[in-house]
Amino acid sequence: MQTSSHILMVRPAHFGFNPETAENNFYQKNDTRPQQEIEEQARVEFDGFVALLRDQGVNVIVVEDTAEPVKTDAVFPNNWFSTHPDGKLITYPMYSPNRRLERRKDLIELLMSMNFQISDLIDLSFFEQDDQFLEGTGSMVMDHTSKTIFACYSERTHPFPLEYVGKILGYKIVGFNAVQEIDGVQSPIYHTNVMMHIGTDLAIVCLDSIPKASEKQAVQKALTSAGKKVIPITAKQKFNFAGNMLEVSNDGGEKFTVMSQSALDSLNVGQIQLIEKYTTIINPKIPTIEKLGGGSARCMMAEIFLPKS
Repeated sequence: MQTSSHILMVRPAHFGFNPETAENNFYQKNDTRPQQEIEEQARVEFDGFVALLRDQGVNVIVVEDTAEPVKTDAVFPNNWFSTHPDGKLITYPMYSPNRRLERRKDLIELLMSMNFQISDLIDLSFFEQDDQFLEGTGSMVMDHTSKTIFACYSERTHPFPLEYVGKILGYKIVGFNAVQEIDGVQSPIYHTNVMMHIGTDLAIVCLDSIPKASEKQAVQKALTSAGKKVIPITAKQKFNFAGNMLEVSNDGGEKFTVMSQSALDSLNVGQIQLIEKYTTIINPKIPTIEKLGGGSARCMMAEIFLPKS
Protein backbone atom coordinates (compact mmCIF):
# COMPACT_ATOMS: atom_id res chain seq x y z
CA MET A 1 0.00 0.00 0.00
CA GLN A 2 1.92 3.03 -1.27
CA THR A 3 -0.73 5.67 -0.59
CA SER A 4 -2.96 6.55 2.31
CA SER A 5 -6.44 8.08 2.25
CA HIS A 6 -5.92 9.54 5.73
CA ILE A 7 -3.58 12.50 6.15
CA LEU A 8 -2.73 14.34 9.37
CA MET A 9 -1.85 18.04 9.18
CA VAL A 10 -0.96 20.51 11.94
CA ARG A 11 -2.49 23.98 11.64
CA PRO A 12 0.26 26.45 12.61
CA ALA A 13 0.01 28.74 15.63
CA HIS A 14 3.38 30.52 15.48
CA PHE A 15 4.78 29.77 12.04
CA GLY A 16 7.96 31.64 11.18
CA PHE A 17 11.62 31.59 10.20
CA ASN A 18 13.71 29.17 12.28
CA PRO A 19 17.43 30.13 12.48
CA GLU A 20 18.37 26.69 13.87
CA THR A 21 17.08 24.82 10.84
CA ALA A 22 18.35 27.48 8.42
CA GLU A 23 21.89 26.34 9.25
CA ASN A 24 21.55 23.55 6.68
CA ASN A 25 18.21 24.23 4.96
CA PHE A 26 19.14 26.61 2.17
CA TYR A 27 15.56 26.79 0.95
CA GLN A 28 14.62 29.01 3.90
CA LYS A 29 14.52 32.76 3.34
CA ASN A 30 13.68 35.30 6.02
CA ASP A 31 10.92 37.87 5.60
CA THR A 32 10.55 41.49 6.68
CA ARG A 33 6.79 41.27 7.21
CA PRO A 34 5.47 41.57 10.79
CA GLN A 35 5.32 38.22 12.56
CA GLN A 36 1.56 38.41 13.05
CA GLU A 37 1.03 38.93 9.32
CA ILE A 38 3.27 35.95 8.53
CA GLU A 39 1.37 33.71 10.95
CA GLU A 40 -2.01 34.77 9.57
CA GLN A 41 -0.90 34.19 5.97
CA ALA A 42 0.49 30.76 6.86
CA ARG A 43 -2.89 29.77 8.29
CA VAL A 44 -4.67 31.05 5.17
CA GLU A 45 -2.37 28.92 2.99
CA PHE A 46 -2.84 25.93 5.29
CA ASP A 47 -6.64 26.17 5.27
CA GLY A 48 -6.68 26.48 1.48
CA PHE A 49 -4.50 23.39 1.18
CA VAL A 50 -6.79 21.35 3.44
CA ALA A 51 -9.85 22.46 1.46
CA LEU A 52 -8.29 21.27 -1.82
CA LEU A 53 -7.60 17.83 -0.35
CA ARG A 54 -11.06 17.49 1.16
CA ASP A 55 -12.68 18.60 -2.11
CA GLN A 56 -11.20 15.46 -3.67
CA GLY A 57 -12.42 13.20 -0.86
CA VAL A 58 -9.10 12.81 0.94
CA ASN A 59 -9.59 12.35 4.69
CA VAL A 60 -7.65 15.12 6.44
CA ILE A 61 -7.19 15.11 10.20
CA VAL A 62 -6.45 18.71 11.23
CA VAL A 63 -4.70 19.17 14.57
CA GLU A 64 -4.29 22.66 15.99
CA ASP A 65 -0.76 23.54 17.03
CA THR A 66 -0.49 24.47 20.71
CA ALA A 67 0.25 28.11 21.48
CA GLU A 68 2.96 27.13 23.98
CA PRO A 69 5.72 26.26 23.59
CA VAL A 70 6.31 28.22 20.37
CA LYS A 71 7.02 25.82 17.49
CA THR A 72 7.73 27.64 14.23
CA ASP A 73 7.89 24.40 12.19
CA ALA A 74 4.94 22.48 13.64
CA VAL A 75 3.28 22.67 10.22
CA PHE A 76 5.75 19.95 9.09
CA PRO A 77 4.70 16.92 11.21
CA ASN A 78 6.11 14.29 8.85
CA ASN A 79 9.57 14.86 10.32
CA TRP A 80 8.82 13.67 13.84
CA PHE A 81 6.61 10.63 13.33
CA SER A 82 5.52 8.00 10.85
CA THR A 83 2.82 5.31 10.96
CA HIS A 84 2.66 1.86 9.42
CA PRO A 85 -0.01 -0.73 8.48
CA ASP A 86 1.13 -3.22 11.14
CA GLY A 87 0.31 -0.71 13.90
CA LYS A 88 3.79 0.74 14.41
CA LEU A 89 4.15 4.44 15.18
CA ILE A 90 7.75 5.65 15.14
CA THR A 91 8.95 8.97 16.57
CA TYR A 92 12.27 10.28 15.29
CA PRO A 93 15.45 12.03 16.47
CA MET A 94 15.44 15.66 15.28
CA TYR A 95 18.45 17.78 14.37
CA SER A 96 17.13 21.09 15.71
CA PRO A 97 16.53 21.21 19.51
CA ASN A 98 13.56 23.55 19.11
CA ARG A 99 11.91 21.14 16.67
CA ARG A 100 11.98 18.37 19.27
CA LEU A 101 9.18 20.28 21.00
CA GLU A 102 6.87 19.21 18.15
CA ARG A 103 6.64 15.64 19.43
CA ARG A 104 3.22 15.50 21.05
CA LYS A 105 1.80 12.68 23.14
CA ASP A 106 -1.70 14.17 22.83
CA LEU A 107 -1.54 13.85 19.05
CA ILE A 108 -0.82 10.14 19.37
CA GLU A 109 -3.67 9.83 21.87
CA LEU A 110 -5.95 11.59 19.39
CA LEU A 111 -5.24 8.95 16.75
CA MET A 112 -6.06 6.21 19.25
CA SER A 113 -9.31 7.97 20.17
CA MET A 114 -10.23 7.86 16.46
CA ASN A 115 -9.96 4.05 16.56
CA PHE A 116 -6.58 3.87 14.85
CA GLN A 117 -4.70 0.92 16.31
CA ILE A 118 -1.19 1.59 17.63
CA SER A 119 0.25 -1.75 18.64
CA ASP A 120 3.89 -0.68 18.89
CA LEU A 121 5.09 2.82 19.83
CA ILE A 122 8.79 3.11 18.97
CA ASP A 123 10.62 6.19 20.27
CA LEU A 124 13.99 6.78 18.58
CA SER A 125 14.66 10.15 20.22
CA PHE A 126 17.43 8.53 22.30
CA PHE A 127 19.68 8.86 19.23
CA GLU A 128 19.76 12.62 19.88
CA GLN A 129 22.02 12.00 22.88
CA ASP A 130 24.76 10.94 20.45
CA ASP A 131 23.99 13.61 17.83
CA GLN A 132 22.49 11.02 15.50
CA PHE A 133 19.44 12.17 13.56
CA LEU A 134 16.80 10.83 11.21
CA GLU A 135 13.92 13.17 10.44
CA GLY A 136 11.11 10.83 9.49
CA THR A 137 9.79 10.86 5.96
CA GLY A 138 11.83 13.97 5.29
CA SER A 139 15.00 11.93 5.65
CA MET A 140 13.47 8.78 4.16
CA VAL A 141 11.44 8.36 0.99
CA MET A 142 9.77 4.97 1.18
CA ASP A 143 8.57 2.66 -1.54
CA HIS A 144 6.23 0.47 0.46
CA THR A 145 5.49 -1.87 -2.44
CA SER A 146 9.12 -2.98 -2.76
CA LYS A 147 9.89 -2.39 0.92
CA THR A 148 12.73 -0.01 0.14
CA ILE A 149 13.88 3.15 1.91
CA PHE A 150 15.75 5.74 -0.16
CA ALA A 151 17.81 8.24 1.83
CA CYS A 152 20.48 10.82 1.08
CA TYR A 153 22.92 11.27 3.93
CA SER A 154 23.18 14.67 5.59
CA GLU A 155 23.45 16.37 8.97
CA ARG A 156 19.82 15.31 9.48
CA THR A 157 20.08 11.77 8.10
CA HIS A 158 22.67 9.51 9.68
CA PRO A 159 23.42 5.91 8.65
CA PHE A 160 23.02 4.21 12.03
CA PRO A 161 19.44 5.27 12.88
CA LEU A 162 18.57 4.75 9.21
CA GLU A 163 19.72 1.12 9.33
CA TYR A 164 17.90 0.75 12.65
CA VAL A 165 14.59 1.78 11.08
CA GLY A 166 15.25 -0.51 8.13
CA LYS A 167 15.54 -3.46 10.50
CA ILE A 168 12.44 -2.44 12.47
CA LEU A 169 10.32 -2.27 9.31
CA GLY A 170 12.02 -5.06 7.36
CA TYR A 171 12.93 -2.63 4.55
CA LYS A 172 16.15 -2.57 2.55
CA ILE A 173 18.13 0.68 2.43
CA VAL A 174 19.33 2.52 -0.65
CA GLY A 175 21.57 5.19 0.83
CA PHE A 176 23.43 7.77 -1.23
CA ASN A 177 24.91 11.25 -1.21
CA ALA A 178 23.13 14.14 -2.91
CA VAL A 179 24.32 17.72 -3.21
CA GLN A 180 23.05 21.13 -4.18
CA GLU A 181 25.08 24.05 -5.46
CA ILE A 182 24.44 27.59 -4.26
CA ASP A 183 26.71 30.47 -5.32
CA GLY A 184 29.29 27.96 -6.53
CA VAL A 185 29.42 26.12 -3.20
CA GLN A 186 28.24 22.50 -2.92
CA SER A 187 26.53 21.19 0.22
CA PRO A 188 24.51 18.09 1.11
CA ILE A 189 20.79 18.17 0.43
CA TYR A 190 19.24 18.29 3.89
CA HIS A 191 16.20 16.05 3.24
CA THR A 192 15.67 13.29 0.70
CA ASN A 193 12.09 14.34 0.04
CA VAL A 194 13.34 17.62 -1.41
CA MET A 195 14.87 15.80 -4.39
CA MET A 196 12.75 12.63 -4.63
CA HIS A 197 9.14 11.43 -4.66
CA ILE A 198 7.82 7.90 -5.09
CA GLY A 199 4.23 7.05 -5.93
CA THR A 200 2.51 3.82 -6.92
CA ASP A 201 3.65 3.97 -10.55
CA LEU A 202 5.93 7.01 -10.73
CA ALA A 203 9.22 8.15 -9.25
CA ILE A 204 10.23 11.80 -9.58
CA VAL A 205 13.89 12.35 -8.79
CA CYS A 206 16.69 14.86 -9.35
CA LEU A 207 19.33 12.40 -10.49
CA ASP A 208 21.67 15.27 -11.34
CA SER A 209 22.06 15.95 -7.61
CA ILE A 210 23.74 12.55 -7.07
CA PRO A 211 27.40 13.12 -8.02
CA LYS A 212 28.67 9.56 -7.65
CA ALA A 213 27.85 7.51 -10.76
CA SER A 214 27.55 4.20 -8.91
CA GLU A 215 25.08 5.67 -6.41
CA LYS A 216 23.05 7.31 -9.16
CA GLN A 217 22.91 3.97 -10.98
CA ALA A 218 21.88 2.16 -7.78
CA VAL A 219 18.99 4.57 -7.23
CA GLN A 220 17.81 4.25 -10.83
CA LYS A 221 18.08 0.47 -10.75
CA ALA A 222 16.15 0.16 -7.49
CA LEU A 223 13.35 2.36 -8.83
CA THR A 224 13.03 0.64 -12.20
CA SER A 225 13.27 -2.81 -10.59
CA ALA A 226 10.31 -1.79 -8.43
CA GLY A 227 8.34 -1.04 -11.60
CA LYS A 228 8.44 2.75 -11.33
CA LYS A 229 8.35 5.09 -14.30
CA VAL A 230 11.18 7.51 -13.53
CA ILE A 231 10.66 11.21 -14.29
CA PRO A 232 13.94 13.12 -13.93
CA ILE A 233 13.79 16.72 -12.74
CA THR A 234 16.46 19.40 -12.96
CA ALA A 235 18.25 21.15 -10.12
CA LYS A 236 16.26 24.31 -10.88
CA GLN A 237 12.98 22.38 -10.65
CA LYS A 238 14.18 20.86 -7.38
CA PHE A 239 14.77 24.35 -5.96
CA ASN A 240 11.12 25.05 -6.79
CA PHE A 241 10.10 22.01 -4.68
CA ALA A 242 9.32 19.77 -7.68
CA GLY A 243 10.75 16.82 -5.75
CA ASN A 244 8.61 17.52 -2.70
CA MET A 245 5.42 15.70 -3.68
CA LEU A 246 3.19 13.07 -2.12
CA GLU A 247 0.72 10.64 -3.63
CA VAL A 248 -2.49 10.33 -1.64
CA SER A 249 -5.82 8.64 -2.30
CA ASN A 250 -9.47 8.95 -1.34
CA ASP A 251 -11.89 6.30 -0.12
CA GLY A 252 -12.86 5.61 -3.72
CA GLY A 253 -9.30 4.59 -4.56
CA GLU A 254 -8.58 7.62 -6.76
CA LYS A 255 -4.93 8.66 -6.63
CA PHE A 256 -3.66 12.23 -6.46
CA THR A 257 -0.18 13.70 -6.70
CA VAL A 258 0.03 16.65 -4.32
CA MET A 259 2.57 19.37 -5.10
CA SER A 260 2.72 23.11 -4.54
CA GLN A 261 1.81 25.64 -7.20
CA SER A 262 5.46 26.65 -7.43
CA ALA A 263 6.43 23.03 -8.08
CA LEU A 264 3.76 22.66 -10.75
CA ASP A 265 4.82 25.91 -12.42
CA SER A 266 8.39 24.62 -12.71
CA LEU A 267 7.44 21.42 -14.56
CA ASN A 268 7.35 21.15 -18.34
CA VAL A 269 4.32 19.98 -20.33
CA GLY A 270 5.68 16.48 -20.84
CA GLN A 271 6.34 15.94 -17.15
CA ILE A 272 2.86 17.14 -16.22
CA GLN A 273 1.21 14.95 -18.85
CA LEU A 274 3.07 11.89 -17.56
CA ILE A 275 2.02 12.56 -13.97
CA GLU A 276 -1.58 13.11 -15.08
CA LYS A 277 -1.52 9.80 -16.95
CA TYR A 278 -1.45 8.05 -13.59
CA THR A 279 -2.89 10.54 -11.07
CA THR A 280 -4.77 13.80 -10.67
CA ILE A 281 -2.69 16.77 -9.55
CA ILE A 282 -3.61 18.80 -6.46
CA ASN A 283 -1.59 22.02 -6.30
CA PRO A 284 -2.02 24.28 -3.25
CA LYS A 285 -0.53 27.77 -3.16
CA ILE A 286 1.79 27.92 -0.12
CA PRO A 287 4.47 30.54 -0.92
CA THR A 288 4.85 31.90 2.62
CA ILE A 289 5.24 28.44 4.12
CA GLU A 290 7.75 27.48 1.43
CA LYS A 291 9.81 30.65 1.75
CA LEU A 292 10.18 30.88 5.51
CA GLY A 293 9.86 27.20 6.38
CA GLY A 294 11.98 25.80 3.57
CA GLY A 295 9.53 22.93 3.13
CA SER A 296 6.64 22.35 0.78
CA ALA A 297 3.48 20.32 0.27
CA ARG A 298 4.84 16.89 1.10
CA CYS A 299 6.38 18.10 4.36
CA MET A 300 2.98 19.31 5.57
CA MET A 301 1.33 15.88 5.33
CA ALA A 302 1.84 12.94 7.67
CA GLU A 303 0.33 9.77 6.25
CA ILE A 304 -1.77 7.64 8.58
CA PHE A 305 -1.32 4.01 7.56
CA LEU A 306 -2.49 2.60 10.91
CA PRO A 307 -5.24 -0.06 10.86
CA LYS A 308 -8.61 0.85 12.27
CA SER A 309 -10.37 -1.17 14.92
